[in-house]
Amino acid sequence: MNNQKRLLDIRRELDEKEQEILSPWACLSRNAVRRREEERILLGHRQNFSLDTDRILHSMAYSRYIDKTQVFYLIKNDHITHRVLHVQLVSKIARTISRLLRLNEDLTEAIALGHDIGHTPFGHDGERFLSELCESYGVGRFLHNIQSVRFLENIEKKGSGCNLSLQVLDGIFCHDGELHSQFLKPMKDKDFGALVREMEIKAKDPLVDVVPMTLEGCVVRMADTISYIGRDIEDAIRLGLIQREDIPDGCQSVLGNSNGTIVYNLVEDLVANSLDQPSLNFSARVGDALQQLKRFNQEHIYKNVRVKKQTYKVRLMFSLLFEKLYEDLDKHGEASVIYKEFLKEMSRDYQAKTPAAGMVRDFIAGMTDEFFMDQCHKHLIPKTTHSLF
Repeated sequence: MNNQKRLLDIRRELDEKEQEILSPWACLSRNAVRRREEERILLGHRQNFSLDTDRILHSMAYSRYIDKTQVFYLIKNDHITHRVLHVQLVSKIARTISRLLRLNEDLTEAIALGHDIGHTPFGHDGERFLSELCESYGVGRFLHNIQSVRFLENIEKKGSGCNLSLQVLDGIFCHDGELHSQFLKPMKDKDFGALVREMEIKAKDPLVDVVPMTLEGCVVRMADTISYIGRDIEDAIRLGLIQREDIPDGCQSVLGNSNGTIVYNLVEDLVANSLDQPSLNFSARVGDALQQLKRFNQEHIYKNVRVKKQTYKVRLMFSLLFEKLYEDLDKHGEASVIYKEFLKEMSRDYQAKTPAAGMVRDFIAGMTDEFFMDQCHKHLIPKTTHSLF
């Protein structure tokens, strides 16, 4: 008991130290808000956002990052970025920025590690195909940032959820790195009700810009862009989609022409223009170059017809597998693969509140690329037999 008390005392000292050393605009660990309050002694030696980081790291959904597409799918190349590496890069870049701006690194890390947990197999194409199916089956649009919150709040631990803090869930939901942001200032004073309302608004209109409630959440959103913009260029060069000299001259002169220089210049500019500020700011020169580079990537990489050769096959597999699982759940119940692999021992609350199409959505969204392909081979491709008996 004495050792436990000493550890709790250390945690209290760390909480108090934050107020002395962190920026006045940082989010203090003691200010974490949870849906379900937990006794301080049960939290042990870990500060609030450090605890959230551990819960995300040990979640089932986090382990499935290992085989999820970032940009390029159905390509055998060990050096192409997968979702797990992207998330680690976001975390590292975001923690570096947070350290330089004297923000809460634990909160930053938790948001960064959890921000893409809701991504489908086959990246943004998979997200689009699943969203189309969800709408046709009456459960609304599918957006990976909303699904990330859904996984961590309502699906992990067989439906009981991880009880993460509002600040972490908000940062995960608002991480939208695809939207261009030259300036970000937190929208403070949110509560769980506001989080739910914002998710409902975003589900109806994906183009609505939702801003994090903490500066740490804003950092992760910026770091998401910083981490992928140059890395996707390197992957595209490695695959022969583009040449380094194809990068626009204006971008090269401001940001450089390699991932390392692009990341360095973006981080340095963001930090230099955000020091001692309640907001994050790129300089106009760097912000304009970043926006131009995003347009270049969109046109020459993400929409490149050479990347999309098998996209129609993936779309068809999504449709057939969704239909198969939906009908299987209805006809076979506990004998169905979705029950055995996903719903078994799931909480009654989840099963009562989630329609069949929503369960199929959640099952498919959680799949890795390889598991998705295995399910398609197992359930959709005919097999020859030696006998009918």
